[in-house]
Amino acid sequence: MLRVLTDEGIEGNCIVGQFRGGGRPYFGPILNVVKPELMGRDPAEREWLWHRMNTVGRGGGMTAEAWAPVDVALWDIAGKAAGMPVHNLLGTHRYEVDVYATYPPRHEAPSGYVREAEQLLAEGFTAYKIHPGVMNTRDVVETASRVRRSVGADFPLMLDPNNGYDFRKALHVGRALDDNDFHWYEDPVPCNDLDAVVELSRRLETPLCMSDQPDFRFREAAHYIRMQAVRLPRGTSRKLGITGLKKLCSMAESLGLNCEIGTAGNSSLDAANLHLMLSVENCDYFEWWLPKEDRQFGFVEDLTLNSGRRLEAPTKPGLGYEIDWEWVRSNTVETLS
Repeated sequence: MLRVLTDEGIEGNCIVGQFRGGGRPYFGPILNVVKPELMGRDPAEREWLWHRMNTVGRGGGMTAEAWAPVDVALWDIAGKAAGMPVHNLLGTHRYEVDVYATYPPRHEAPSGYVREAEQLLAEGFTAYKIHPGVMNTRDVVETASRVRRSVGADFPLMLDPNNGYDFRKALHVGRALDDNDFHWYEDPVPCNDLDAVVELSRRLETPLCMSDQPDFRFREAAHYIRMQAVRLPRGTSRKLGITGLKKLCSMAESLGLNCEIGTAGNSSLDAANLHLMLSVENCDYFEWWLPKEDRQFGFVEDLTLNSGRRLEAPTKPGLGYEIDWEWVRSNTVETLS
């Protein structure tokens, strides 16, 4: 739990790290690189910090995942100081957002994904993303076809093999997604294989959505767009904070593109994703990762879907969710400053 304190008594918070991997690799860079830059400065100088990290971030093990929660905590301070939720500061565009449900890879045969899709449809979800894991090409193609037949023509579907395919497999699977009217095809090949990404985008109707990889950030997305390699750039507050994610969405919007936002791995960063989505038009879905208990921790009341399986805008100042300090204290193993 990151705590950023101001001399006016306002505290900004953000959970550091994901449910997968924890946050310890980021503690040192936050304290040793970011903190000395911030001490004595106005917490509103988020743009200064964004550009400063391009210089000082090259040393001290600094990564985007270490800088991002600091940016989110500064936005939390700004909202609390202004007495309004962060999405109001960004400029509210809407007051609720759609979600798609997804699980990590957990089936070895198409029938498992058919059951999963039917379960989510019965629970009222309105879109579903498949993580097919390491299934062979034939089984992934069968999965796409069977799931589409099961949920009907009007239920948005996505597929994300987590950068696990080579070009040949990605193309074969992508053609099956075209045949079954998938909404997007996420991270089929490694994001540094630009030639494959460009050729897949050229040959397939289903838009490629790239990328959740840690080293795919703002400048990488700009390069992809410039090369006409992708129709759906992808970002998350986990890598870009709120400041960078807003920039990415605006860049995509200027070119008539959506920017889809991936799970952030913890409650604070998911809240940051939500505030950003509420301030833009060009993002269709919030990624609702299941089981939710994996990524929801540290809040008194966490992000909750309404009866229509949508997320509503927070109304309290800052990120708008109360930290469960009793839970934090009971799970504290070390305090660093």
